[in-house]
Amino acid sequence: MPAMTRTATLKTEASNSLYRRKVKNKYVLFFMALPFLVLTFVFSYLPLHGWLYAFYNFRPGIPLSQTEFVGWKWFQSIAANPTQTGEVLRVLYNTVGISTMNILVSVLPVAFAIFLVEIRTEWFKKSVQVLTTIPNFISWVLVFSVAFNMFSVDSGMVNRVLMQLGLVDRGINFLATDSHIWLKMCLWNIWKTLGWSSIMYLAAIAGIDQELYEAAKVDGAGRYKMMWHITVPGILPTFFVILLLSIANFINNGFDQFYVFQNPVNRNHIEVLDLYVYNIGMVGSNFSFATAVSMLKSLISVFLLFVANGLSKLIRGESIV
Repeated sequence: MPAMTRTATLKTEASNSLYRRKVKNKYVLFFMALPFLVLTFVFSYLPLHGWLYAFYNFRPGIPLSQTEFVGWKWFQSIAANPTQTGEVLRVLYNTVGISTMNILVSVLPVAFAIFLVEIRTEWFKKSVQVLTTIPNFISWVLVFSVAFNMFSVDSGMVNRVLMQLGLVDRGINFLATDSHIWLKMCLWNIWKTLGWSSIMYLAAIAGIDQELYEAAKVDGAGRYKMMWHITVPGILPTFFVILLLSIANFINNGFDQFYVFQNPVNRNHIEVLDLYVYNIGMVGSNFSFATAVSMLKSLISVFLLFVANGLSKLIRGESIV
């Protein structure tokens, strides 16, 4: 009996010790994540206090406490005023169109990661990866500077080459044109984000069991068959998660890219929701209406997030939130 009692006591102590270590690890992980939670709260949730402006007739320089409360006026004006309704529908159409194109080309980082892994020369592989990742850290202002130096009418490199070859008599204004503007924005976005977007897929490929490739080689499979039957299925879960998150973020396609490329010629087709909110708020000084539009955009984003989460449960059997 004493031996059995000691054994039971030791088991209890071991169980308690294991429980204490688990609790301690949880607290350690929580405190490690705490600074990031604080930053998320400060920069993502604390600014939501500004939604109050949508319920007032705010004018710069006048305190909110002395501003007229108008309730749902600005929200109702979106549907009641035909001009504003047409403008919102126009920018929504641009937003949906450009976001759809970005989703359609989301397979390009997948293909890029697969073919990058297949490069046998290590220095060339690293050079390609570095050169394609660097543009992600360049601001859109510098990207536009590159575009201006390449495609401007008078001093652009492309126009100079075309005129020297005798293909054109005078420079073509590539930037101040409304032709294929969605495609141009999509191509610039691909150039800037291709290398960075492929990093997640490179990590997914690195996590595939190498024994699968060895078994495929034994069975006589070539490189392309291994890519199609092993690599592609191995990274599909990662692709679907990123795709569903892109759907949830469908109408948040950015502001700075379209801001630097916009001009009076292409504005009708380049102005997306984020840029429209800036133009009517900061440029047009209608802060209250801009806040109302931004709030509706955020609510649509939340709705799309739940739609994407439902699709994830339906297709993959797992939720993303």
